[in-house]
Amino acid sequence: MNKDYYKILEVDKNASEDEIKKAYRQMAHKYHPDKAGGDEKKFKEVNEAYQILSDKEKRAQYDRFGRVFEGGNGGAQGFGGFDFSQGFGFDPSNMENFSGVNDIFDMFFEGLGMKKRKTYHRGSDLEIEKEITLEDAFHGVSAEIKLDTFESCKKCGGLGHFPKEGFVKCATCGGRGEIRELRQTFFGQFSQVRACKKCGGQGEIPNKICGDCGATGRVKIRKDIQFDIAQGISEGQVIKISGFGQAGEKGAGAGDLYVHIKIKPHHIFKRIENDLLMKKEINILKVLAGEKIEIPVISGNKISVEIPAGFNLRERFRVSGEGMPKFNSRSRGDLYIEFDVKVPKRAH
Repeated sequence: MNKDYYKILEVDKNASEDEIKKAYRQMAHKYHPDKAGGDEKKFKEVNEAYQILSDKEKRAQYDRFGRVFEGGNGGAQGFGGFDFSQGFGFDPSNMENFSGVNDIFDMFFEGLGMKKRKTYHRGSDLEIEKEITLEDAFHGVSAEIKLDTFESCKKCGGLGHFPKEGFVKCATCGGRGEIRELRQTFFGQFSQVRACKKCGGQGEIPNKICGDCGATGRVKIRKDIQFDIAQGISEGQVIKISGFGQAGEKGAGAGDLYVHIKIKPHHIFKRIENDLLMKKEINILKVLAGEKIEIPVISGNKISVEIPAGFNLRERFRVSGEGMPKFNSRSRGDLYIEFDVKVPKRAH
């Protein structure tokens, strides 16, 4: 059987938007489950009805078919029925009873008897740039960087205190780990629970904190970090080194280190992805005579190449397999040569 949303809000079928909003506000206040005499079931029904009747399209569907399609049944779950775009349907004239929007969220998510304890997050990730040579990128290299960072305090094991020394009950919260407060909102007066800031919601305070880290569980150090750079790495590639970021507080995990690779310009070779490009001055007479030319290669060696007869010296000459290693592969790119052709002057 379909619900009669007009009956739930106690309004006429021809009620205006303002009348529906006013009825909703009054009934939400009346049935709110945190109030004395509240009714959670009716409160959800009121929310559901308002979600339908406050939306023109959904209301039109409901008036015509007695239901709403495409998941428009309101589906109020917990407090999901509130229409945030309508400001919870509250009237600005009631501002004297409203202590701020944050009170609403605190009431819903902290004020339902749930204790919130302080959580300690993992350490921050770090980023650093490492410059290498083209030869390093060709061969692969073991690199080292020096980094100012935080690491877990060795003296207290990253806890910031010494559990063996015992704890004392927090005087601020009486050992409960929470502070209860009465808050005034437009729904009325509610009991709100907050985590105790003094003890971080733990209810107890360590008898002895660590002097080395000031109770944070981490200390600042200058660290030497060694890592491997693989063959074929390219400009701009990033190496992730897990667990070498900043240490977290109170024993929380460390972040990661991200190393951005920068490759120095080379005096001979220009890299184009996995290929290399170089310029070579040649004597046209020697080339025509069939002499081989000697060229350096990125491995550090020199090789001799023969230019075939009829080759257009204005085009790039390809030397297969003498480029850069392909990253995570055994194959290599090629070396391309641009010739600067010189014609010897005749002797007089």
